[in-house]
Amino acid sequence: MTRPPQNRKRAPRRKQLDPARRAAFDVLRAVSERDSYANLALPALLRERGIEGRDAAFATELTYGTCRTRGLLDAVISKAAGRPTERIDPVLLDLLRLGAYQLLRTRVEPHAAVSTTVEQAAIEFDSARAGFVNGVLRTIAGRDEQSWIAELAPARDADPVGHAAFSHAHPRWIAQAFTDALGADAGQLEQLLASDDERPEVHLAARPAALTAEELAAATGGTVGRYSPYAVHLPGGDPGQIAAVREGHAQVQDEGSQLVARALTLAELDGPDTGRWLDLCAGPGGKTALLASIGAASGAASSLSSGRAP
Repeated sequence: MTRPPQNRKRAPRRKQLDPARRAAFDVLRAVSERDSYANLALPALLRERGIEGRDAAFATELTYGTCRTRGLLDAVISKAAGRPTERIDPVLLDLLRLGAYQLLRTRVEPHAAVSTTVEQAAIEFDSARAGFVNGVLRTIAGRDEQSWIAELAPARDADPVGHAAFSHAHPRWIAQAFTDALGADAGQLEQLLASDDERPEVHLAARPAALTAEELAAATGGTVGRYSPYAVHLPGGDPGQIAAVREGHAQVQDEGSQLVARALTLAELDGPDTGRWLDLCAGPGGKTALLASIGAASGAASSLSSGRAP
């Protein structure tokens, strides 16, 4: 007797990451695989894919936030997974970082952070490893960031610098360098690291040869910076769409970086001023461009890393 054919259950159709999360994930992979620089890769990818507005802002927050807190995220992931991050597939690890950042440092609903990450793990790999990602993220979601820090940070009494570094998502060597620089004011380390750990504002630099900071602020609805005479703080939006930026009259640049360039123009010289500067650690060339615009020097940029050559 022939049995009637049984209806086979179709495997559920997996949902790809949304454009913002996909962009963030692709940049994280580029950073991990090719030592790419997130601040160069992300803007180019957003333009290439036509990601704008709130999606671009979300992708930016996920990308830079995940990169900024990577050490903290990896410690939490390792604890939740019960294994060191070196034993986790690199692609899965970047997915876990993306999901963990959403759980610990954004207002994204936990179910959305978990489900989108698990779905992508199933697409990239299989159900078994998607289950692994699901388990790790659900463990992470069961506690807030401060609870994880309380368990995983070095003891404050035994290692105050290490405790402060971990608590504010900084590599220990950076926290130690800050401590050494602060000297007698080393008690301010916690406050300094907490401030440095805050989400950065969008800063523009008005190129002096083209316009002033006041003119740029008026054109963009921004606020003139407190420290750099060229700085303008933006409340939000896509700086790439600003006319002054597109026309080369302004550039996206942190106010601190602007101060580095300005300090060079004010430095005393031991020899004659030849009117030329050589930036041996140039990345995209932002400081060099500002130096050239200030008029104190013509910016000759050089980089030992071909990936950062302008």
